[in-house]
Amino acid sequence: MDLVNHLEGRLLFAIPKKGRLQQATLELLEGSDIQFKRGNRLDIALVKNHQIALVFLPAADIPTFVGEGRVDLGITGADQVAEHEALSPATEETGVERVLDLGFGKCKLQVQVPEQGEIDRPERLVGMNVVTSFVGLTEQYFARLEGLDNNMVNKVGDVPVRNRLRTRIKYVGGSVEAACALGVADGIVDLVESGETMKAAGLKAIDTVVESTAVLIASKHPSNQKLVDIIRRRIEGFIAAQKYILCQYNVKRALLKEATTITPGKRAPTITALEDPDWAAVNSMVLKEEIASVMDRLTACGAEDILVFNIANSRPGLGG
Repeated sequence: MDLVNHLEGRLLFAIPKKGRLQQATLELLEGSDIQFKRGNRLDIALVKNHQIALVFLPAADIPTFVGEGRVDLGITGADQVAEHEALSPATEETGVERVLDLGFGKCKLQVQVPEQGEIDRPERLVGMNVVTSFVGLTEQYFARLEGLDNNMVNKVGDVPVRNRLRTRIKYVGGSVEAACALGVADGIVDLVESGETMKAAGLKAIDTVVESTAVLIASKHPSNQKLVDIIRRRIEGFIAAQKYILCQYNVKRALLKEATTITPGKRAPTITALEDPDWAAVNSMVLKEEIASVMDRLTACGAEDILVFNIANSRPGLGG
């Protein structure tokens, strides 16, 4: 049976095929119980436990395929979505819906210039050479600066003419950080994660164009909205499970109010009676990053038998 027949009736879900988002995306799919096996060098994988086919695409292309309805769902960076929207404004039929902020892949699209140079603010780059992989966002950014900061007026005959400087923006697909050192650009607009690459290239950031994390996006007209909703809930549950840990302890009822103030839970703690009427058992979700401090405070409060358990997945309530 050919691939077209295999894909018939399946929801198409675009995944980054490589790069900084791929590993975290694969872990997200595993935690959401989306089971698949990708063949060697194949860019399509059939999901075993759902009518879904994963399509592995460059992250920059995913908003285009989702926006045009070629695939139903996708995971990519918010920066790539913003770039797509800058180049291809949405209509009633096209464009993407941002379903969920996934929280990983944090970075910034920043204006950068040589650290030892004289340029110290983005306005000074207006009318100069700027290199980037994000032409749409960069053109929008400098168009605003050009409109605000170019107020020179000359005359052609007796008619005043505004001389609006145009920043020369050039596209480079990779190694953008080398453009200034090679004399190609006076400044660049590029993604920054840790900032180490920028520093190594002798660059400094002078402004941020957009801040970005990975996002789940959907077509405006998905082939199976019910399945889209199921996937969204599974991913939401996994993200919540990664943020929280389940804390369980016993405490005297006289100290119950003080203890549950320390562990209020997402909505409220679960309190269970014990055979000893003077004691109660408490279960509560606690932020992972706070659990060590919470355990110290519970101990000081008089709680005993404090245990913590990892949460594999969850389902948020209607209130989040």
